[in-house]
Amino acid sequence: MVESARAMDHKLAGVDIAAADAAKARIRPLARSTFTAGVLSEIGSFGGMFRPDLAGYEEPVLVASTDGVGTKIRVAIEAGRHDGIGYDLVAHCVNDILVQGATPLFFLDYIALGRMDAARVEAIVSGLARGCREFGCPLIGGETAEMPGTYAEDDYDLAGFIVGVVERSRALPASVREGDLLIGLPSAGLHTNGYTLARKVLFESCGYAADTWLAELGATLGDALLAPHRGYLHVLATLLERRKLRALCHITGGGFPGNLPRVLPEGLAAVLRRGAWEVPPLFRLIQARGAVPDGEMFRTFNMGIGMVLVVSPQDLHDVEHSLERRGEMSFVIGRVARGEGVAWE
Repeated sequence: MVESARAMDHKLAGVDIAAADAAKARIRPLARSTFTAGVLSEIGSFGGMFRPDLAGYEEPVLVASTDGVGTKIRVAIEAGRHDGIGYDLVAHCVNDILVQGATPLFFLDYIALGRMDAARVEAIVSGLARGCREFGCPLIGGETAEMPGTYAEDDYDLAGFIVGVVERSRALPASVREGDLLIGLPSAGLHTNGYTLARKVLFESCGYAADTWLAELGATLGDALLAPHRGYLHVLATLLERRKLRALCHITGGGFPGNLPRVLPEGLAAVLRRGAWEVPPLFRLIQARGAVPDGEMFRTFNMGIGMVLVVSPQDLHDVEHSLERRGEMSFVIGRVARGEGVAWE
């Protein structure tokens, strides 16, 4: 039998329970700040309890989704800025259920770290709470896991889980037809996809750092890459209520060819117009510095369009007016035609 040189405990093995307790104490009031009347449990319960108010629904359908923020986390770590990455996650998840016409009911998070850092966890959760308050989506629970040996000491990962509700008769997509128009709403940057390629080009190949000032962007690279993921719920709520949208498409991983076909019926294609919108400088910088082909750019990034609306031509003016009243810029970027996938004209 081999005799141990010293007594072992969980902290010596790499997991600091006291630090985890300190982190939980910091994030509890942040989570509680998002609570609505439907929340029936406290933070720290084994499961979050939520009582939805479904009085206004005839046939309510729950819509659930889960996602992460990809390697945008690496940029946040390099820049030492962690208070926005949680907001990005909430906005992304809200958009994902919005494309089916759903509004959020509640949200849960999962944070995994190589080393427990209460201040960093608090910063991450502050962003989650800010997003949850903005979109009326209470943060009713989650998990923070210290996992040395799985993650490097300063690394972490973040995932979110959202549940929303939609009236079944109002679920999207609905009755998309040949001749419908595609309206693009601007993104605020890369949002939460394409960061592996962006980092490869800008950090590794070009040698830039997060604090590098780039005249082409009028900002530091960190500021440009950490621009928040836009949430489109409030911009589109009235149009959803008035049934002016036949489909919505969140342009995330996979870009245009990977996402638009997901909301179109079999036999119909999205035909996009070249030059219908001006591609923002950040995307042009990545393409130029990395010699990235056009096809790869549109397959990897949102290229300045975060959400695509599919609308009837008869409703175009009404939709544009509604967006304009909410201060939203929009572009007619294409149409629905017979065919498959995504084409250009």
